[in-house]
Amino acid sequence: MRELEVVRPGPLALVQDLGRPGWSAVGVGRSGAADRGAYQLANRLLANPEGAAAVEVTLGGFDVAARGGDVWVAVTGAPVELRVGRRVVDPYAAVCVREGERLRLGVPRAGLRSYVAVRGGVDVPPVLGSRSRDVLAAIGPAPLVVGDRLPVGRPPRTYPQVDAVPVPVHDGDVALRVVRGPRDDWVRDADGLVRGRWTVSPHSDRVGMRLEGPPMRPAVPGRQLPSEGAYRGAVQVPPSGEPVVFLADHPVTGGYPVVGVVVDADVDRAAQARPGQSLRFRWI
Repeated sequence: MRELEVVRPGPLALVQDLGRPGWSAVGVGRSGAADRGAYQLANRLLANPEGAAAVEVTLGGFDVAARGGDVWVAVTGAPVELRVGRRVVDPYAAVCVREGERLRLGVPRAGLRSYVAVRGGVDVPPVLGSRSRDVLAAIGPAPLVVGDRLPVGRPPRTYPQVDAVPVPVHDGDVALRVVRGPRDDWVRDADGLVRGRWTVSPHSDRVGMRLEGPPMRPAVPGRQLPSEGAYRGAVQVPPSGEPVVFLADHPVTGGYPVVGVVVDADVDRAAQARPGQSLRFRWI
């Protein structure tokens, strides 16, 4: 059986796929890859079926060895220096890791999360129909640690149509498009969201990207909002007045006002924003 043995997991390495939709009624969110576009691209580079599990690596430092045979991999998301054995290889390309060789990820120059896909997918047991780790609900495969062995699934019958694609740009200010409401009248000045320049907080995680900046004051101090359904990309304003953008592992309900919702196409960009990076919103 072909496997990837974890030599070094880095700060955080999680198995992820497209998540587990359909369980919100019992309090389990969808979860899944934080940057869905990068995750799906890694699988396409290997001709994997949609939804094949991969490894989401936060801030690099991931190191694995191929066991039981050669393994084809592709690394996308936050661009990193890649080494296979003693040679440097390119991200955003299909690469063969020979049996016994190690694949090492450096620290990304920009961006936050890289995706390591393997041809055949990471074949760990699913939980509620998904191989994703939900850090809020603590459901799915545990965060990877030294010595873990990740089984590699059977390779697909189809072959990749391309062997490399351009590397996207992840540095500079982050600009997110946001739809106003539904609770924009619960703050004194909802336009402060788009006027201000925000900084990504080091307390951000897969649950939400926390922002630092001028607090957004409530329109009626002390007013309580009953809990209601939460959505990926929702911009929630807690009592501190500093917004939180919900990401992949957000709760299924929330009791703080949502003043806007980041368009779905921009949520992946939010998932790549690093602590300390500058961020702005724009109404659409």
